[in-house]
Amino acid sequence: MPQSSPRRPARVLPRVEAHCSLRYVLAKMEEDSAEVHGHITSLAVLRSHRKLGLAAKLMNAAQDAMQETFAAEYVSLHVRKSNRAAFSLYTATLGFKIHDVEAKYYADSEDAFDMRKYFPKSKKSKREAEQLPKPPPPPSESADANLSSGGAGGDSVTDRHAFDGEHEV
Repeated sequence: MPQSSPRRPARVLPRVEAHCSLRYVLAKMEEDSAEVHGHITSLAVLRSHRKLGLAAKLMNAAQDAMQETFAAEYVSLHVRKSNRAAFSLYTATLGFKIHDVEAKYYADSEDAFDMRKYFPKSKKSKREAEQLPKPPPPPSESADANLSSGGAGGDSVTDRHAFDGEHEV
């Protein structure tokens, strides 16, 4: 049996801190659909940290991002028919409705509820908000005085409005 050399130090590995994730949500935007919508692929909260509202906070954050960033119309998810705790969270707390039942959805042949939550139309995405034209700045008092007096400003219509390159104002 070979012996290790006494001069050769043992290999020292860096200390790795153990970080435990208490919760996570895995969400995506569906690209292969005519409707812009998100999908919750997975939601998990460590058993010792359940009933603290963490799952609802994660879900709300994911839904807000879907609406604000991508102007999603709704979010969908699948849940086992036997998972009463998750079903209650999705329906009673988060407002999801059953859209359909997917027969034998899971590997063990259990059915799944296909659930959806439609978002209100009034919430605009950041993308849409950025595309809206900015309102013109209010005219300064000196420009108003110049226009109303017909002074050195010349034609008041062309002084007040710029040409946009396509349409004359």
